[in-house]
Amino acid sequence: MCHRETIVEGADSLSLMAKHLLSEETIKRLEAEVADLEHNVLPEIAEKIGRAREMGDLSENGDYHAAKDEYGMFNDRKNLVLGILENADIAPTPSGSDVSVLSIVTILFDGDDPDDAETYLLGHIEEKRTKESLEIMSPVSPIGSALLGHSEGDTVSITLENGAKVSVTIVKVTN
Repeated sequence: MCHRETIVEGADSLSLMAKHLLSEETIKRLEAEVADLEHNVLPEIAEKIGRAREMGDLSENGDYHAAKDEYGMFNDRKNLVLGILENADIAPTPSGSDVSVLSIVTILFDGDDPDDAETYLLGHIEEKRTKESLEIMSPVSPIGSALLGHSEGDTVSITLENGAKVSVTIVKVTN
């Protein structure tokens, strides 16, 4: 195993990715979610609002206020997902032994017991719904961006945004 050390400054690492790199599966799921929200969920909620309006005085109408709140939450989710999709590209399928977006990476923080190694999917938070059993680490976070391009056995030293320094060793990379 190659053991090389790299120092990465946290602030510089945040600019690595302007686009959201997502798996094709996640992009399709998000597109289906928007379609469902637009064609099923939001019209149902609009109907609830209409029925509640027919009940009269809106100032004390709990059904009306609940439906309006529900509409706001689902509309916010729709806008969030549309924003993600607008800025999304399909991530290349990970290959080789280097850490890349969508790699599953097991890391050990310096000083931790080997039994305390932690495993993450390096990707966007929306990948969590596709790979629920894994914790997600953002590839634009200081640690996530520092791991990109490294291999099993590499030790990576990272200066975090608060000035703290951490070192992690890459125990395993699954692509």
